[in-house]
Amino acid sequence: MKKQRHFITMRDVNVRELNSIFALAREIKSEYLQGIRKRYLEGKVLGLIFEKMSLRTRVSFESGMLQLGGGSVFLEDQHIGFGKRESVADIGHVLSSMVDAIVFRARRHKSVTDLAKYCGCPVVNALTDQAHPCQALADMLTIQEEFGTLEGIKIVWVGDSNNVAASLVEAAAMLGSEIVISSPEKYNFTEKQIKKLIGRSQTKGFSLTLEPDPVKAVRGAYAIYTDVWVSMGQEAEEEERKAAFSRYQVNESLMEKTKTDKTIFLHCLPARRGLEVTDGVIDSPASRIIEQAANRMHAQKGLLVWLLSEK
Repeated sequence: MKKQRHFITMRDVNVRELNSIFALAREIKSEYLQGIRKRYLEGKVLGLIFEKMSLRTRVSFESGMLQLGGGSVFLEDQHIGFGKRESVADIGHVLSSMVDAIVFRARRHKSVTDLAKYCGCPVVNALTDQAHPCQALADMLTIQEEFGTLEGIKIVWVGDSNNVAASLVEAAAMLGSEIVISSPEKYNFTEKQIKKLIGRSQTKGFSLTLEPDPVKAVRGAYAIYTDVWVSMGQEAEEEERKAAFSRYQVNESLMEKTKTDKTIFLHCLPARRGLEVTDGVIDSPASRIIEQAANRMHAQKGLLVWLLSEK
């Protein structure tokens, strides 16, 4: 049996393991599109703890687990009372004695790392304030499907340097993509954060550039990626953020500045149309948001099979 593993950030797997997860995701997705539903995880149960709202994350994990022959148990924050109703240690020990893996969508990153210390089963980070590795898996799978490779592919992040962007940088460093971050200075990664995200070694083809001018940033982009300017919990900063990010909207004019017709548009959703992106872009032929969302399920299937398979 394989040694128990967690998936809390992209750095919890190495490049070889990450490529194995992608290979499984592609294989299982190909079977799915042919109407084949192999019961890779028959009898396995996934525990889902969600402290924040979700559409894609919950449905992709529940549907994916069901299609793999297993099942899931959904637990909202009020059912758990994480660290309040009972200790984190007791929660971890009890839950991991009943389920085969735990998916945790948490307000704080520390909550996920703390829970993992006490779990006798894999813990998967389904979003924290610092990272969203499952989203990065889907993003890279989508880009790989589009261009046939990830090495040397230029990905431009436009907007807030947030948790999604952090996991994307980690993934790019491991898989050899070129990534450009275009954010206002106040909302950019610090030098300390960047060093932590890219790690000590990077794959051939990787480069990271901080370019505050979005027009310069997008030139030659294969993929332009954005996210909401105001995330859950940041509502008090809404007006300040709208002003700071006003020139970072991904619109038709910015897409034209890539100087190439092969650029695709990505967004992790939900989107606030008319703010970070216009209808003309998100509904355009260049948009891959639906494929990207669907790949959440396929990428996570690969991850779950990799984590729970006894091979």
